[in-house]
Amino acid sequence: MVVMFLRRIALGAVLVAGCGGLGLASAATADAGTPASAAAAGVPTGSGATSSTGLLSTSFWLASAQGDVWNFGDASAYGFAGGLPLAHPIVGITPTNDDRGYWLVASDGGVFTYGDAAFYGSTGALALHKPIIAMASTPDGRGYWLVASDGGIFTFGDAPFYGSTGALALHKPIVAMASTPDGRGYWLVASDGGIFTFGDAPFYGSTGALALNDPIVAMAPTPDGGGYWLAASDGGIFTFGDAAFYGSTAAVASTDPAEKIVPTSSGRGYWIEDQNGTMYPFGSAQGAPPAAGLMFAPVTPGDRALLFAFSQLGKPYIWGGNGPVGYDCSGLALASWQHGAGVTFARVADDQYHTAGQPVTPAQFSAGDLVFWGTSPTDWTTVYHTALYVGGDQIVESTDGGVQLNSLGQWGQGDIMPMGRRP
Repeated sequence: MVVMFLRRIALGAVLVAGCGGLGLASAATADAGTPASAAAAGVPTGSGATSSTGLLSTSFWLASAQGDVWNFGDASAYGFAGGLPLAHPIVGITPTNDDRGYWLVASDGGVFTYGDAAFYGSTGALALHKPIIAMASTPDGRGYWLVASDGGIFTFGDAPFYGSTGALALHKPIVAMASTPDGRGYWLVASDGGIFTFGDAPFYGSTGALALNDPIVAMAPTPDGGGYWLAASDGGIFTFGDAAFYGSTAAVASTDPAEKIVPTSSGRGYWIEDQNGTMYPFGSAQGAPPAAGLMFAPVTPGDRALLFAFSQLGKPYIWGGNGPVGYDCSGLALASWQHGAGVTFARVADDQYHTAGQPVTPAQFSAGDLVFWGTSPTDWTTVYHTALYVGGDQIVESTDGGVQLNSLGQWGQGDIMPMGRRP
């Protein structure tokens, strides 16, 4: 189910039907605050559009293997394949160049288009040797390539064919593809960092001979095509050609894997993007990158709790509600962890803040963590509201209007409690 991002703009004080009582929340909407410190965030460089919580507020789409799409921040809702009888799982979501649409691609190469994303063809009717793992659009957005795990390449629209590894015996599967800036070539990258070049894509090096801690999951060329970055699932970054190293998240205690690396327009920085929408800026990266399309998989218990919460979007707010008809805020938090992850804890918001799992600071927030609002930052008995953290300063909560997606900083900083909880 897709639920459009809803931001509540209040006048005066907002009376919130808190799960542990009634409380007053400040009426400020999300504002630009001081960026999180490098030590707290684990990010040595980069700054910009942080919320009042000190977290980088971003816009993104999350897509599931079932074809659901959830939109956050300024990313608009264009559609989803979740209600269709899919023959194969969705494996990728690719935004159009203007962020006014996206393509979903399934492992059989079925292509689903939304917004201004045009349909140029698919491999859905072909008998593939290996599954499709990714899609890359041409620089002008008038075509796309589909790539299979064996490096087989399928072209549509104005996407030319320059070659493939489909006939080679690969040591590791292909996991990503990147077009050269002029669209006259492309790179394929394997999970061990092996690089295969076609058309005008030069070879600058690889990690194929290295013993990696975690597999390579993404590649991005520099704006001039004179180099490229490889990103591992732990946020480790490897640079080649004129791609400079500005930092990594390999030492950051993130529970969700890195999924993408997005260069700045100057090539003097980049963002590392985790699968839950958390994004880390490095070098010249200022604020948030363009809206990202991310595949969200249930890697952690928190991820599984979030997926349950997402499945309840649109249900009404009911005081004392434990589901399935409706929920109050702490009822949604508890049900999400119980049904999604098999974890139970206290029922009421203030008790959850006091006893559920372990405490985490805002800089440590991960998918599924509980965040809280209260009238006194030092008194747990004043907590009146809770929500589940998604990533990128975004949350899912049950509040007036029902179960919905919102920004963590929607009411400003005033009543956000200094700690969250990880059940």
